[in-house]
Amino acid sequence: MASLPDYAELHCLSNFSFLRGASHPEELAAQACAQGYAALALTDECSLAGVVRAHLAAKEHGLKLIVGSEIRLADGFRLVFLACNRHGYGNLSALITLARRRAEKGAYLLHRLDLEAISPSGAVPDCLVLWVPEAAPSVEDGHWLASRFPGRAWIAVELHAGPDDAARLETLQALGAACGLPLVASGDVHMHVRSRRPLQDVLTTLRLKTTVFEAGYALYPNGERHLRTRLRLSRLYPASLLAETLAIAQRCDFSLDELRYEYPEEIIPAGETPTSWLRIETGRGLLRRYPQGIPEPVLERVEHELKLIAEMTYEAYFLTVYDIVCFAREKNILCQGRGSAANSAVCYALGVTEVDPARSALLFERFISKERGEPPDIDVDFEHERREEVIQYIYAKYGRERAALAAAVITYRTKGALRDAGRALGFGIAQINALTASLAWWDKREQLPERFAELGLDPQAPRVEKWLAIAAALRGFPRHLTQHVGGFVISRGPLSRLVPVENAAMAERSVIQWDKDDLDAMGLMKVDILALGMLSAIRKTLSILSDFSGRPQQMQDIPAEDPATYEMLCHADSMGVFQVESRAQMAMLPRLQPRSFYDLVVEVALVRPGPIQGDMVHPYLRRRQKLEPIDPISPAVDAVLERTFGVPIFQEQVMQLAVVAANFTPGEADQLRRAMAAWKRKGGLEPFEQKLRAGMAANQLPAAFAERIILQIQGFGEYGFPESHAASFALLVYASAWLKRHHPAAFLCGLLNSQPMGFYAASMLIQDARRHGVTVLPPDVMASDWDSRLDDGAVRLGLREVIGLPKSAADGIAAVDREKHPFLSVADLAARAGLQRCELDLLAAADALQSLAGHRRQAAWAATAAVMQGDLFDGLPPAEPASNLPEPNAGENLVADYRSLGLSLRSHPLILLRRHLAERRFVMASELKTAGHRALIRAAGIVVGRQRPGTATGIVFVTLEDESGLTNVVVHPQLVEKQRRELLGSRLLGVYGQLQVEGKVVHLVAKRLVDLSAWLGKLETVSRDFH
Repeated sequence: MASLPDYAELHCLSNFSFLRGASHPEELAAQACAQGYAALALTDECSLAGVVRAHLAAKEHGLKLIVGSEIRLADGFRLVFLACNRHGYGNLSALITLARRRAEKGAYLLHRLDLEAISPSGAVPDCLVLWVPEAAPSVEDGHWLASRFPGRAWIAVELHAGPDDAARLETLQALGAACGLPLVASGDVHMHVRSRRPLQDVLTTLRLKTTVFEAGYALYPNGERHLRTRLRLSRLYPASLLAETLAIAQRCDFSLDELRYEYPEEIIPAGETPTSWLRIETGRGLLRRYPQGIPEPVLERVEHELKLIAEMTYEAYFLTVYDIVCFAREKNILCQGRGSAANSAVCYALGVTEVDPARSALLFERFISKERGEPPDIDVDFEHERREEVIQYIYAKYGRERAALAAAVITYRTKGALRDAGRALGFGIAQINALTASLAWWDKREQLPERFAELGLDPQAPRVEKWLAIAAALRGFPRHLTQHVGGFVISRGPLSRLVPVENAAMAERSVIQWDKDDLDAMGLMKVDILALGMLSAIRKTLSILSDFSGRPQQMQDIPAEDPATYEMLCHADSMGVFQVESRAQMAMLPRLQPRSFYDLVVEVALVRPGPIQGDMVHPYLRRRQKLEPIDPISPAVDAVLERTFGVPIFQEQVMQLAVVAANFTPGEADQLRRAMAAWKRKGGLEPFEQKLRAGMAANQLPAAFAERIILQIQGFGEYGFPESHAASFALLVYASAWLKRHHPAAFLCGLLNSQPMGFYAASMLIQDARRHGVTVLPPDVMASDWDSRLDDGAVRLGLREVIGLPKSAADGIAAVDREKHPFLSVADLAARAGLQRCELDLLAAADALQSLAGHRRQAAWAATAAVMQGDLFDGLPPAEPASNLPEPNAGENLVADYRSLGLSLRSHPLILLRRHLAERRFVMASELKTAGHRALIRAAGIVVGRQRPGTATGIVFVTLEDESGLTNVVVHPQLVEKQRRELLGSRLLGVYGQLQVEGKVVHLVAKRLVDLSAWLGKLETVSRDFH
């Protein structure tokens, strides 16, 4: 290939030009290198969203990457901009931001007027521009371009083996001569290889909302828009046009490696430096944390951290997060840092985290290390209902020009890919809906032909084969950008000169075009402002207790190490409790028997894919229960694993083991942690495994121990918790458990008023509270506010439980002083609370008008005449006498309750069905506890949850509810496939099975499933299903 002409592709779109490009940026970079290109320009349409991925791939392959973007002006003028240097990149990023910010999400708008020269060097300085002419280009357009970009503009000649290539070349040569613009070859590349053409056709039809059969000339006539061989290019283009690509590439010497992030300066008072101010605020925080005197080890640890933070110049980052946390505390917004930041004594002193790292022997190098040379990542959770206040504070302090949320890339998943591929290929919407509805979230790709066959679609038919192939190719493709859950990027100068900024779908928010992985790769700081529902629930519960007791209640007032709280958890009575309410956690609690805070830290970390896959769970439990001896390894190793019975549960322990057992430096140990996290995706553990084996052998440690540690490290590649993260979560586990144990009514109010959150629907939370002796009263316009509240010790449900009722209606009702001036009738309610007819109908259906109008049918009748119509008959009494309608029976009331509230405080539905269930020998959930291990038994209940964890090897866990409690069902993979219709479609499920009893943990292992949903009639139930 050395004799072939060199070539640089200057016009190339990736799949970040959504629904246009048909290849990933990494594929394009790899293919350009394979073809021997001198350079590749990634020029996605008004976007730099894919350039970081392309940059990393280009570096890996030794390819020169040019950063650019294609932009179509409002009048159709199509230009490709290429950044020459850092200044040009900033100008291009700012231009993209301008175009994006003046349009709604997903669109852009740029006028010729925006490119009028405002500098001596013309428009968009330090950027080159290629003009991609339409079929009949205008010489006037060429003159305009040449005047705006003097010496920096070319006409792009894009030949795609069409019948008129020669004529097209002559036309463009004449155009160039007429307007004084040179010509250059380019490819308008949309895919890395020709075989992606079917996918590119499908993307085009999706963009145009048509099918491949109706798209016609909107589809490209051939597959030439790929990275062609240089031999092919040499036969299409004159040599001078190919050589011009190299001249342009030589002028573009910008690399993303040149980007430098600068921290905001507002957070530092005049006369102070970031270093001095962080030291001052840390010192003040230490005095608050240790009023009896700061321990010497803590001072040493803080000094070590401050020194390292100063060396890495991260002070401003810490102070930025500290400022945000201070704002939240000032506004009484509950917040708590978590993740690796909880390893930091400085974060603890500043109040960013609540875990004292000195008490837990946590590793600061897990958070910051010199060897890693990457910025730290501080995650802070805020109340999910008040996080917007924090977000708007950041925007107000730094401005929309300097603060924006990181992006999240939404990619095609199986159902979406099948749906869009089917639409593009012209399949009927009924077929597509039936197919996607038949899929379970655990279905694997190889099972898709079976699902097609079940619907009568032959997987071998050419059109169906194409559907499967296109869907498989689409899976993993970026579909659009959305906002990250809370990752903020804040800069000292305009953020748009660092990365393009566009509007988010939500008002008053803006988002950059890079996601968190891009930011990490570029070393840019982000502050994670995350939402956590349990913080809202705890704060609301404490607020209710404060009102009740007459004195402020805060989280730190919760007494530590309460035996009654631990006793409750040992019985797996944890519905609604943070982190330990899942099926797996409930099964673990009786086995682990937590009796201290550190036990909760272990509990949180143990039921994770990493420890499960690394075979750490059972050895830990056996050793904890003294059923298995702990083998001594060496004094240093034993000290690291002492608190976890010789089993590494946390990432920090693996890092410490690498240091003490295999002579790693702390920074090398952190590199090992990062390799663990990426092992499943990228591999790369082998060099560390060799170093571990060699180091342990040098320290004369047993080879079997080394192999066991390596196996456990591979397990952490699935998903393992750092101890700091587990400790932060354990604080909330304990606080929520204490509130549930000692104040169940207030805790129920807190949970209900913070929905949606957690594993369980409001109905299950209410049933659980009632089993704990809490009295729950229905929503009532005479007594209820929007939120649930305590009413003489009972929980009065709020009007928020009425499905579809707007908060404004509830606020109107609550604004009336109902104690002094109670509503006299439904008409009086409508007039004084300003309610509409539809709102009255919702309240009547929910039986919330009973105290005014009687049962729901009578209330619905009263609602019809209660609202003013705005005509001559307003104010006149109704002509007909009041009607006495028959009261609904028990079954009708239950159906209406579930339809309007999603729950019922009347008899459980299965009480009405118990005689029929008993005739078929289905027993209640409460009877399972006494039936004994391996007993053959039948149980039935309303399906309230299905879960199929990735670590469960195909097992599906189903939770059934009846009038006596919950039944935990285990469905093995063979039965899952055999009876998937009953498993996925049943609302009322009967299970024939065998009991599995281990201590206090009872599971019903299903042998046969029966769909009893018809017995529920019109009763509407909902199951919460999880991966």
